[in-house]
Amino acid sequence: METVYIAGGCLWGVQHFFDSLPGVIMTEAGRANGKSNFLDGPYDGYAECVKVIFDDKITTISALMEHLFEIIDPYSIDKQGVDVGKKYRTGIYSTAPKHLDEAKAFINSREDRDKIAVEVLPLTNYVRSADEHQHHLERFPEDGYLCHIPDSVLNKFRTLRNLIVTYKFVNIFHNGSKFINIS
Repeated sequence: METVYIAGGCLWGVQHFFDSLPGVIMTEAGRANGKSNFLDGPYDGYAECVKVIFDDKITTISALMEHLFEIIDPYSIDKQGVDVGKKYRTGIYSTAPKHLDEAKAFINSREDRDKIAVEVLPLTNYVRSADEHQHHLERFPEDGYLCHIPDSVLNKFRTLRNLIVTYKFVNIFHNGSKFINIS
């Protein structure tokens, strides 16, 4: 398992999206690269982010970057959707240099690389967000309208995951053209 910190604007939608990706084991809403270890107090330079723990046998930093670019405007500085301010900047942060190298290579491989405003920096500080921000859209789906990510994109991997689970369920209880009696 490996860990990377991904900033893509308001963290509710970013967490909801990354939670459903293949290879992502766990996510946590938080703040990257601020100057303090406290949630209270004045803004200290942090970026709203999602801590992503992933299985590197299933997904890669490049794949996670590709997914990030599905949900952000990579040219926007300190703004995603209606959320404006330095804390809504986009970026990828890690304590592993290989993650940063792979993220930089992903950006440098793109024709639009000179316009991209996504930070790729070492993680210097991380603070877990308050419980009210953890998996917020799971608990309050009606707040999805506040998110900069369109619903069709926000939930596309959830729909796929649900289809896979349904398929596996059907195969468990179906044997060829005959149903297995489980009573």
